[in-house]
Amino acid sequence: MVNVLMKRLVAIVGLVVVWSSSASAQSTATAQEPPATMRLSGPRVGITYLSPDVVTQIKEDFDRDVNPVISQFGWQFEKRFLTGDNGATAVTEWVTLVGGADQGLFIPSVTWLVVFRTREGVEFAAGPNASAAGMGVALVAGVTARAGNLNVPFNFAVVPSQHGPRFSFLVGFNAKRN
Repeated sequence: MVNVLMKRLVAIVGLVVVWSSSASAQSTATAQEPPATMRLSGPRVGITYLSPDVVTQIKEDFDRDVNPVISQFGWQFEKRFLTGDNGATAVTEWVTLVGGADQGLFIPSVTWLVVFRTREGVEFAAGPNASAAGMGVALVAGVTARAGNLNVPFNFAVVPSQHGPRFSFLVGFNAKRN
């Protein structure tokens, strides 16, 4: 399953690179304006389900018993760097989390994501994840509810890895600031 997901991800990235390079080769009569950037960072909380092999791996590596559902607390650093005329937005994010506090554990992780977000706040993302529970590529889908300058993202992520997948649900908030 992990190999199939990785092959599909590589194929999608390859298609995007080919498509974007042909699009960038086209000339336009007017110069592009530099994109307006925006920083949207804030806290994140949630839960992660660890597959049985991940639980076993943590037990072997750290000599600690862990329940398969752990808490997550952290911070997301987000930067919007391009918005199209249709409202589609390109974003890059760093998400740092500490898992397992509810069980007296310290399981750190960091994820770098490349995100595509629609005007309506629906988003899809992928990027590398490094964690004490293993390495993998995070695949994320979510939606952001908005109220004025306040954004409330709801995200579901899966990180396939050699020890099995990890599934997370995170929620948080941030406010617009340039």
